[in-house]
Amino acid sequence: RRWLLLCNKPLADVITQRIGSGWITNLSQLRNLMTFINDDAFLDQIAAVKLQNKTSLAKWLTKTYKTAIPASAMFDMHVKRIHEYKRQMLVLLHAITMYNRLKSHSDKPFCPRVVMIGGKAAPGYHVAKMIIKLICNVAKVINNDGEVQGKLKLLFLDNYRVSLAEKIIPSADLSEQVSTAGTEASGTSNMKFMLNGALTCGTLDGANIEIKDECGAENIFIFGANVDEISRLRQGYDPWKYYNQNEELRLAINQIKDGHFSPENAQLFRPIVDSMLNPHDPYCLLADYESYVACQERISTAFADRRQWARMCVANIANAGYFSSDRTIQEYNDEIWHVKAVQVIPAETPIGMSRLNSAASFV
Repeated sequence: RRWLLLCNKPLADVITQRIGSGWITNLSQLRNLMTFINDDAFLDQIAAVKLQNKTSLAKWLTKTYKTAIPASAMFDMHVKRIHEYKRQMLVLLHAITMYNRLKSHSDKPFCPRVVMIGGKAAPGYHVAKMIIKLICNVAKVINNDGEVQGKLKLLFLDNYRVSLAEKIIPSADLSEQVSTAGTEASGTSNMKFMLNGALTCGTLDGANIEIKDECGAENIFIFGANVDEISRLRQGYDPWKYYNQNEELRLAINQIKDGHFSPENAQLFRPIVDSMLNPHDPYCLLADYESYVACQERISTAFADRRQWARMCVANIANAGYFSSDRTIQEYNDEIWHVKAVQVIPAETPIGMSRLNSAASFV
């Protein structure tokens, strides 16, 4: 429970004020928060905690990355191991598309965003390391373009680790879980973001499916091909079809290919382009681009209605208890182990504290 109780104390305090402290040892009690989903005062508290966390993170990011981060913008996060199946490139293509739209239609309404991508690549995984380099290069272009200041930022969160996750997860508005359907065993970052009130943008893959079942389809943003559709796509996948049919996608890929983000070496990111346009790409990246961008439009519209967005956040927090390991272990016991419960009465320590509680303080 460190991902709420320890790293997001302001939210934990608000929850305890409303439903008591029982949720700390029985996470399913978070469902009691659904009682307050239309309580304006509670929704204001949830929104205030999120803004407090975002303001704190924005100050740290501004100092660390030397670029101004507006706390009022949507904090859009994709943090996980760098791998083609996790599709950091889908998030990056959308960032490039947003940038191009702002450059060509600066007068149109736009939901300000700070897109953050974080993770590490295996030492021998060349394409993954090139993806990191590309993210950094695109960020350099976007973040130094005065025409989009205050509207769009892109950051690569270097040296992503638990201590950094503890800073950013409580501050997230949007949790990107965009792996190709059928490739993610489960994932746990999606659960941590959900518990902290971030809304999920994802495919029907891994635990996203269960998140949708728990919080309701109206409180999650689903896009892309499902497992059966991906299976059929792989039998005759043609990435060039998507490239040729979608002007915004074609422009973004051409910018990568032609050196717009690497003027010192126009061919630098050719391996990434070749991978995206390879008919044997097992992750069918380009097939989901149009659906993903359309989903992001729905997200921007939803974010503009802050009251409804807060309700969706509460629905996610309240239904995150399902993902507690306590529930998992209990189900294993009920269905497989059939072990009888034994009451444990811990001995007292010399200072009057149970050994169990003393040990727990070190967890």
